[in-house]
Amino acid sequence: MANPLYDELFGAHSGKSTPFLLLCEGQTITHEAFLQVAASFAHMLTSSGLKPGDRLAAQVQKSPQALALYAACVQAGLVFLPLNTAYTVDELTYFIENSGARMVVCDSGRADGIRPVADRLEAQLLTLDADGSGSLAEGARNLPKTFTTVARDADDLAAFLYTSGTTGRSKGAMLTQANLLSNAKTLADHWRFDSDDVLINALPIFHTHGLFVATNVTLVAGGAMIFLPKFDIDAIIDKMPMATTMMGVPTFYTRLLDDERFTGDLVKDLRLFISGSAPLLSETHVQFERRTGHRILERYGMTETNMNTSNPYDGERRAGTVGFPLPGVELKVCDPKSGRELPQGDVGVIEVRGPNVFKGYWQMPEKTAEELREDGFFITGDLGRIDEDGYVHIVGRDKDLIISGGYNIYPKEIELVLDDQPGVLESAVIGVPHADFGETVVGVLVAEPGATPDLDAVAKAVQETLARFKHPRKLVVIDALPRNTMGKVQKNVLRERFNDLFVLT
Repeated sequence: MANPLYDELFGAHSGKSTPFLLLCEGQTITHEAFLQVAASFAHMLTSSGLKPGDRLAAQVQKSPQALALYAACVQAGLVFLPLNTAYTVDELTYFIENSGARMVVCDSGRADGIRPVADRLEAQLLTLDADGSGSLAEGARNLPKTFTTVARDADDLAAFLYTSGTTGRSKGAMLTQANLLSNAKTLADHWRFDSDDVLINALPIFHTHGLFVATNVTLVAGGAMIFLPKFDIDAIIDKMPMATTMMGVPTFYTRLLDDERFTGDLVKDLRLFISGSAPLLSETHVQFERRTGHRILERYGMTETNMNTSNPYDGERRAGTVGFPLPGVELKVCDPKSGRELPQGDVGVIEVRGPNVFKGYWQMPEKTAEELREDGFFITGDLGRIDEDGYVHIVGRDKDLIISGGYNIYPKEIELVLDDQPGVLESAVIGVPHADFGETVVGVLVAEPGATPDLDAVAKAVQETLARFKHPRKLVVIDALPRNTMGKVQKNVLRERFNDLFVLT
């Protein structure tokens, strides 16, 4: 019996000395060398008692070894749960407990803080550092470099990615082997990836964009990645002449445009720039094309679905749109109350169906039933419309989710911290436009009668409680939050009021 995801992404490259990862320092890791590390990791995990279907939670810095851990989980039939490296121990506790993770892999520097949580939840703890060292790597050092791949079905779970709405606890989106593999193959074909491609990957690999899009597409095509630990403008400009493609978030492209070294001549050998995870401003499209002659290809995806739509490879890449549904993906715009499909051009909630759509939320059957219809359509919560030419436009979100720099930010989580601060009566957190990040976070506070909140102290409390990407870029105090007749805070009014806080200069 086969393991479809491993066989097509990884096993297809067994024994090949072809380049896979091109590192900053100039080293090259071949497909075969990478697979040998992954196999030794798989031995380490299974010898520790992990069985197919067990969950492994990983909060590790981006490195070739971190990527090999993903491959090892696939080969051993484990469910891989990548976690944002900015999460605090308090935040991690929920993910470990909710997922029932049997093992946690973290950076050595965080082990002391995480160990009590892992012990309480009866999860094993191993370490893996950015330089490839740690107890996982040390334990795997002398283990065999080949591993008998565990048989899995296409419908078996391969990964969890946690997401959430604006209220309630985070939800574990269950992604199957078929979900990940079908999307990788579709994207590789749609974006014309092949074994000659060299992709700049400066994205984090705890996120679907850097892992399940950039990495999986490269693997299924047999190409190579310039594998950068993070976005570093000097490193990207230095490596760009070696590349053929690049995937990024809007921040990458605005920062490249701010650098005079970024010229059309520098990128003359690149064939494709792809952007996603946050809206790309029309001004960025125009400036990028004027500077380089390239028109950025924007696409649309979600944690629960990977990619749903894409602007065309051939044909007009229309600024302000996310293109057309990908092959095999059905998309419709519906009335949010009745679920009835709306006429073309009308704004409604986007629903999608296809082999990319997740299996449901872990241990949340009621929430799964709310958002995943019996006919297979997933209610995305994104508001959109389809224009007369068939291009999909994302015009907002049914909920108040903020996407900043590609990261999902849920206002309620921040509001709970703000509301608990001395002198604060209540708060509302909104996203406002930002040239680099697509959106950024603003905290709107109402003071208790007779009080004056210490904004520096409030900001410090947020910094100590939540990951950095969730920190409000600005805190403002107003007399009262706008409400409708039912008492609901009108965040749209707040967004309009503070829309120009970070205007382009």
